Amino acid sequence: MSQDPKIKPYKKPAGGWGALRSSFGAILKEKGGLNTIKALFRMNQPNGFDCPGCAWPDPENHSHFAEYCENGVKAAAAETTGKSVTEEFFKKYSVAELALQTDYWLESQGRLSCPMIIKNGETHYTPISWENAFTEIATQLKSLTSPDQALFYTSGRTSNEAAFLYQLFGRMFGTNNFPDCSNLCHESSGVALNESIGIGKGTVSLHDFELADAIFVIGQNPGTNHPRMLIELQKAKRRGAKVISINPLYEKGLLEFTHPKEILPMVTLGKTNISSSYFQIKIGGDLAAIKAIIKILLERDEQANDSLLDHKFIEDHTQNFESFKKDIESENIERLCAISGLSLEQINDLTTIYQNANKVIVCWAMGITQTRHAVGTIQSIVNLLLLRGNIGREGAGVCPVRGHSNVQGDRTVGITEKPSEKFLKNLGEVFQFTPPLHHGHDAVDSINAMAKGECKVFIGLGGNFAKASPHTSLTEKALEQCNLTVHISTKLNRSHIKHGKTGIILPCLGRSEIDQQKTGSQIITVEDSMSMVHASIGKNKPNSSHLKSEVAIIAGIAQLTLDSNPNVDWQAMTDDYALIRNKISQVIDGFDGYNEKIKQSGGFLLRNSATHREWKNKTGKANFVVYEVEDHTPPKGQLILMTIRSHDQYNTTIYGMDDRYRGVFNTRKVIFLNQADITQLGFQDGEFVDIISCYKNEEQRKVVGFRIVSYDIPIGCAATYFPEANELVSTNITAKKSNTPLSKYIPIQLISTIKEA
Repeated sequence: MSQDPKIKPYKKPAGGWGALRSSFGAILKEKGGLNTIKALFRMNQPNGFDCPGCAWPDPENHSHFAEYCENGVKAAAAETTGKSVTEEFFKKYSVAELALQTDYWLESQGRLSCPMIIKNGETHYTPISWENAFTEIATQLKSLTSPDQALFYTSGRTSNEAAFLYQLFGRMFGTNNFPDCSNLCHESSGVALNESIGIGKGTVSLHDFELADAIFVIGQNPGTNHPRMLIELQKAKRRGAKVISINPLYEKGLLEFTHPKEILPMVTLGKTNISSSYFQIKIGGDLAAIKAIIKILLERDEQANDSLLDHKFIEDHTQNFESFKKDIESENIERLCAISGLSLEQINDLTTIYQNANKVIVCWAMGITQTRHAVGTIQSIVNLLLLRGNIGREGAGVCPVRGHSNVQGDRTVGITEKPSEKFLKNLGEVFQFTPPLHHGHDAVDSINAMAKGECKVFIGLGGNFAKASPHTSLTEKALEQCNLTVHISTKLNRSHIKHGKTGIILPCLGRSEIDQQKTGSQIITVEDSMSMVHASIGKNKPNSSHLKSEVAIIAGIAQLTLDSNPNVDWQAMTDDYALIRNKISQVIDGFDGYNEKIKQSGGFLLRNSATHREWKNKTGKANFVVYEVEDHTPPKGQLILMTIRSHDQYNTTIYGMDDRYRGVFNTRKVIFLNQADITQLGFQDGEFVDIISCYKNEEQRKVVGFRIVSYDIPIGCAATYFPEANELVSTNITAKKSNTPLSKYIPIQLISTIKEA
């Protein structure tokens, strides 16, 4: 196959033979052989391990095989790879040489196999023993003038057990500085839902998808980011439910899908048309569209003598309805339509679909959460659902679709920079210490604090902070200014290259691998997007004999850093993770009988108060929230850019150079534009441009050499891949209330790369 970049429309449905070929190619590429095959048979199965990819839940009745998607195969293949990054690798390559390589190349080298260290003035990482690594970290932590000079970052792949131990260590050390990947993605969902319905989680289960009359998918691309969700959408569509897609791009997975496990459709090239209706909205236009739907719905209800809304539910279970109604009535429908990018006819159609469905689920992802008005948009979605009682009953509710497989679980067990008073009180009582009460740094605050020299130690429990974060050059500089950076990782990535004065890499076990401790092979647990907590146990032999579990690494550092506490036996908890789960059950509501409950097939469901129409917020009722719609039309010559994943990546992990569903092959440096914008701006399809950020009152930043691809995207909008465009994302201008970076709303202008040269 040619390695030259190629743009060629993909005419086949999502899934199908293309997914099988891509999956098989990933297995061959990683050279994992039998280890990978064994892992795939055990992934997402009872007594097996949880997929390290997305957080989409498993069905109640597991299939006998292949309970995974193309993304899952790639994740498993990467983890069970036959390639290793050894001491010899680091002897061969200096950090300066590694810095010249692509992110794809770095992660393609294989699994990290032994602890490594680099100190100021050195050119290469060198081996270090686990004991000496723990001692170095402890020494640096204890040398800080304040515990708040340390940052404890967490990736969403971390288990409940490791995450709970990690936050215990950090809080016993004396800080609430727990930035995590939620700050960069679904923070807006948690903030919005907590204020509106009293809990920062979705309210639906897979069972609800079987009952819904209409499922709205807003700002989400499940075909690439959560492929198993397409199976539920396919089932819903086949039984007659309506699937409504609202998104700036037409995404292949929301248009047509072939289930790779259905033999007849595969052979006959059959497909399911997933979306009943598709509405192509402007980037950032969702808030205006939702408010427009609500406005028309309220008018229709009045014309129908109050027969369309659930007025009894509104009276019994909500507050602030009158203020909310007054705000909606003051809105101009033509203005809302113009800002949304949808016509009045389309808004009327959306309203009709909603009002005719007795049970409605609304799903969303980062197309909503990473915009300036993300919190207000999500609260407006809640407002819409509350009007007809679509929260707290079967077949209806809110469904924020999380990314990483345990990002929700990590937050549940305490990974947050803003812990509740109740959580801190319980934690202090169980472990007999006084936790810090002041709020800590989130991800954006952490970058700025490191850049200013206010934080000097960064510990990353998984992830790739340098590439996941906004304003890449600032983030990298901030990490390099630290006295110490520590990364607990499975694969080599950019964060290891942009290290502090001392940099340490600690290689850890993957999900698929046996976690053997003193009391035997250990079980870990995770929580999916729908609040199901279940067990995960690896069965493969570890890639290297030098690997440690995340739990063992955290406990090893903690024992050397903290003063002795008779109520915290770090070694005992490392020997037996059931002891950690016992402590979790003492600190956090809903985990009583934890160790017994995870023995059940499929695990157990954490109780969701809003599902039972119990509103755990300050008012005791669900809130109608008023939020103003601002006109975000860019000035002439500017566009609004959103960053997206290609199909060959998962978050910052690049599995390959293709974006099959969008017809992009062997390249990632492209920018999708409407042909009208290409012409109006004086460019041509295929021309190379530099992309420049245009935030008000902020310096311009630039990424260079992106190929223009003419694409079906609204006029005035543009899209390109992250992390390549993360340099353009601001750390100063973020989502209101949640402080989430605006990866889906970047004002830009373009200049010709050739002219610039």
